[in-house]
Amino acid sequence: MDRPIEKKSLQRRYIVIIAGCVAVALLLAWIVLGSTASTMTIDSNEVTVSDVTRGKFDDYVRLNGQVVPIQVVQISPEEGGIVREKVIEEGTRVKKGDVILRLNNSNLDLQILNAEAELAEKQNLLRNTQVTMQQDRLNNRTEKATLDMDCERKLRAYQQNSRLYKERLISKEVFLQSREDYNLALRKQRLIGQRLKQDSLYRHIQMAQMEDNLDNMRKNVLLVRERKNKLEVRSAIDGELGLLDVELGQNILAGQNIGQINDLSNFKIEAKIDEHYIDRVRPGLTATITRDGKEYQLRVRKVYPEVHDGSFRTDFVFVDSHPEQMRSGQTYYVELALGKSSQATLIPRGTFFQTTGGNWIFVLDRSGNKAYRRNISIARQNPMYYEVTQGLEPGERVITSGYEAFKDNEVLILK
Repeated sequence: MDRPIEKKSLQRRYIVIIAGCVAVALLLAWIVLGSTASTMTIDSNEVTVSDVTRGKFDDYVRLNGQVVPIQVVQISPEEGGIVREKVIEEGTRVKKGDVILRLNNSNLDLQILNAEAELAEKQNLLRNTQVTMQQDRLNNRTEKATLDMDCERKLRAYQQNSRLYKERLISKEVFLQSREDYNLALRKQRLIGQRLKQDSLYRHIQMAQMEDNLDNMRKNVLLVRERKNKLEVRSAIDGELGLLDVELGQNILAGQNIGQINDLSNFKIEAKIDEHYIDRVRPGLTATITRDGKEYQLRVRKVYPEVHDGSFRTDFVFVDSHPEQMRSGQTYYVELALGKSSQATLIPRGTFFQTTGGNWIFVLDRSGNKAYRRNISIARQNPMYYEVTQGLEPGERVITSGYEAFKDNEVLILK
């Protein structure tokens, strides 16, 4: 009974060993084939290997800023004309009210003459109307005086005839006729009184309207004369004439932009920021620049919402003082603080980000001979470091140089 049992046990042992060898062979074959398909050998001297560290992350961004005047006033003449004289050249300091250009406009001269002639005509018309109204007033008063006298005479005749009629010295017809004559004269007197009152009101209204029209014409003449004064283009502020794009004899249109005056009482810095930060940059954020070893404080004054070529524009103003001898067009490096400093897992900035977008990175194993692709999460970044929130631990080493040559390989062998 013992011999058959040993034979069956040996057969089972051989079967298990053979199956294990086959499984190991298949596993090795899969590893060899899989690693061949996604493995690439590279020169270790051609890549940059950086350490993953734990440290303080300063949330800021470094920008190239350009100095510009705090205010720029465009030169746009209110009246058009031909350039007769350039009084001030570009780059000259000007005071408010200084004449920069003198223009000539013959059409405006003609408008002034026409306006003055029309004003004189209206004045003559007003005087003639006043004389006519005065004559009409005198005629009406004369007519009223005549009617008043006639009414009094008719009243005396009526009263006299009334007494005579009572004494039977005149006929009834004569008495009635005298009474009717008096009543007619009385109605005429009342009517002339009403007419004189209406004429007086009408003349008053007409004279007031003519006076208003004449006053408006005087104002119009003054405005036209003031337009002639505007043929002298003057500086609106104290500053420096930065640009004057005109030539003698050139025809300038009203409202045409022909130059600018720079307000040099203060300066601001314009900078373009990558659109990645557009949701984090807002007015009031602080920034700094360094000049001759001294740090100057800035504040975000305005954020322009338009994005052009992947960036948006921002204006910075100085909080207190600004560097001496500043000039428009100078370039400064601005460090804009986006948030508070905090402890974080850090990796140095590198060109790998352009390929991976911060979604994955090659991590070296303990031997340093192989690097494996690993998914990571990058939150914030500054000019020195990326803040890693997932996928890496301090002490690990990663490849931070460009990944363009690695294609879709998942394992790198460093030699």
